[in-house]
Amino acid sequence: MLMEPALNPFAPGSGVKPPALVGRQQEIDAFDLLVARAKANAAGDRGILLTGLRGVGKTVLLNEFSEMARRNGWLVVQFEAQAGEGGAEAVRKKLARELQLGVRRLRQTPAWSHLREQGLGSISNISVSLGLQGLTADLKFAAGRADSRELDIDLEEMIEDVSVSMRKARAGFALVIDEMQDLDPGLLGALLTAQHAAGQRGWPFYIIGGGLPSLPGRLSESRSYAERLFHYRMIGKLDDKSAADALTVPIERLGAVLKGEPLQTVLSAAGGYAYFLQAYGRTLWEAASEKEITVGDAKLAVELGTADLDHGFFVARWQRATQAERRYLRAMSQDGEGPTATAELSGRLGKDHSSLTSQRARLIEKGIIFAPEHGLVQFTVPGMGAFITRQQD
Repeated sequence: MLMEPALNPFAPGSGVKPPALVGRQQEIDAFDLLVARAKANAAGDRGILLTGLRGVGKTVLLNEFSEMARRNGWLVVQFEAQAGEGGAEAVRKKLARELQLGVRRLRQTPAWSHLREQGLGSISNISVSLGLQGLTADLKFAAGRADSRELDIDLEEMIEDVSVSMRKARAGFALVIDEMQDLDPGLLGALLTAQHAAGQRGWPFYIIGGGLPSLPGRLSESRSYAERLFHYRMIGKLDDKSAADALTVPIERLGAVLKGEPLQTVLSAAGGYAYFLQAYGRTLWEAASEKEITVGDAKLAVELGTADLDHGFFVARWQRATQAERRYLRAMSQDGEGPTATAELSGRLGKDHSSLTSQRARLIEKGIIFAPEHGLVQFTVPGMGAFITRQQD
């Protein structure tokens, strides 16, 4: 009997919480401690930064942190940074919009009365500086706070006013930023300066960010003290038990059985990566012919899942690359998942290093590769090298 498609527990998507969030308890516990310390008005904590390749589950964790904070009465402002032309302006408007939406969610909480006394006016003022128009009437302007039109000054004043109010409510103020490496230099520097001030003055303000492994270096380039502002946590592959649980727990909840060689077949294909486990889990459910999943089911699921990844997860990045950039990526793929030395690429492509600089820069801007260290490049998503070797164009 085929398993009911409507009951398929796996729905892979960007930031979609898996049916079993496993292998990330240490990160969840670390944020839970931050929430508890804010409730106790304990000062001196740092923000949290999650770094890793795409598809490992950073966005899922950021969403989980945001929900945990909201349940505890925090002001949560969540947005994704954008690179490229127009990215800086769009992100500033998004920040202003999310600030205003965030405070509206607190209307029925103890923080609201404090924010009305100190905080709402500063949010209103900085929203204008950030480019948001059409402010609502209940966010009144407050003269002299966060209205200088100097981003560093205004952000710090707004964060101070809001943090003081949130501390009175025994809660916190979090900016949750995905793809943080793509923040423009001006906003990034201003946020780091504000986080530094918050730590020194005991404000319950925390930047909770996610980004590529190059993010710590980017922050240090912006502010030399950035490494002391955050708890850094590298998010990578799930360990063997957690990877197995990510598949078996949702399946067994629905009365099916996945174990032994069928399980190992799918685990081998997924390589411990969270998104791949969900993708193969979905096709595994579709391929299963009986409640006890067979090796044949698992092999078919891997074939179908790999095709789905090739035509969705990978191809979107491949299609953004020009022919010249694809040659660059093919040269990188000779090292599998990398990283690859840029000096080595010059030899493989028969071109001097300077002539390849623009291709490298464009591929970084498109989010296909990143520079983990000086002189090295690496794919932003696991499995990209293997995908490229399967392509004919």
